[in-house]
Amino acid sequence: MTYDFLIIGAGIAGLSAAAELVGLGSVLVLEREAHPAHHASGRSAALYEPRYGLPPVVELSLASEAAFRALPGILSERGLMILAKADQRAAFDRDLAGFQLEDIGVEAARSIVPILNPATVAFAGTASHAWDIDTDLLIQGHIRRLKAGGGGLRTSSPVSAIRRGGGLWHVTTPMAEVSARVLINAAGAWVGQIAGMAGVAGPAFTPLRRSMARIAAPAGHDVARWPMLFGCGESWYAKPDAGALIISPAEEDPLTPQDAWADDMVLAEGLARYEEMVTEPVTRPLANWAGLRTFSPDRVPVIGPDPVEPAFFWLAGQGGYGFQTSPAAARLVAALLGGTAPDVGTDLTARLSPARFA
Repeated sequence: MTYDFLIIGAGIAGLSAAAELVGLGSVLVLEREAHPAHHASGRSAALYEPRYGLPPVVELSLASEAAFRALPGILSERGLMILAKADQRAAFDRDLAGFQLEDIGVEAARSIVPILNPATVAFAGTASHAWDIDTDLLIQGHIRRLKAGGGGLRTSSPVSAIRRGGGLWHVTTPMAEVSARVLINAAGAWVGQIAGMAGVAGPAFTPLRRSMARIAAPAGHDVARWPMLFGCGESWYAKPDAGALIISPAEEDPLTPQDAWADDMVLAEGLARYEEMVTEPVTRPLANWAGLRTFSPDRVPVIGPDPVEPAFFWLAGQGGYGFQTSPAAARLVAALLGGTAPDVGTDLTARLSPARFA
């Protein structure tokens, strides 16, 4: 069968785009793993903080808020708090401005998160404009929309070859060869490999590992209403999750595309940075894992038709911002492929376009 749109990658980027495109033609999503959202999308911190990221990312995130609000149960209150030591004042001030935080002082911060260590925490800033994202609910909603619109999702379908012929893309998978008018590369850490198979040159994307550990709630505290905690400069973070805490060293270590695992030494260093700022020691982690956050050379997502091969569409380089930008990014994909004016405006569209690397 020949499709109008063939999307490679069933993470949040590919699935949200697929849900938008079913109104414009036939859609098939191919996923190499046995389940959708297996890699970066399944290992996200799941926070909607629209002021997190470079200016184009912030604009795309802000343009996504109305769509999130329109979906019951997707967002829930979280808030965020940034912490700094005495010698980090300059970095703390940059975070205050960038995240639009209120400087509340250490004692006020300890009234919210009582385990903060007054001997090491010198500055604290908070904001309420951050929300948890129910990522599973969002993913499943996109799959339902895709299937309700007649689209398909094939898992366990790694791509082994891509060729161009007769005005179509012909993609080889273990089950069959699939043809399509437009090929959308939403393959996460594998976007470079997919482009190489298709004979399309593009920017060099870099997958960066981020490790995480789950620990028990400190000293039996109820962490449900605690905000997400960041070390200033994003040197670590801790996020309440199902009665426990997820802690990350927030590292960015380059890796080849793979099913990433946490680095024990890096994780230990991140846990130590967190532990320095609290009064409760970290006991043995309950679990640990890692994900790959894939960035373009300028750390801004790449969304749009390839400038040399327009039937090859880039939906890549979301970095750590895939979920929080997904509604606006998916609408942009549909507008560009449907020939309508993008609602994010021409300036942002150009700053996201792969043509900026030509």
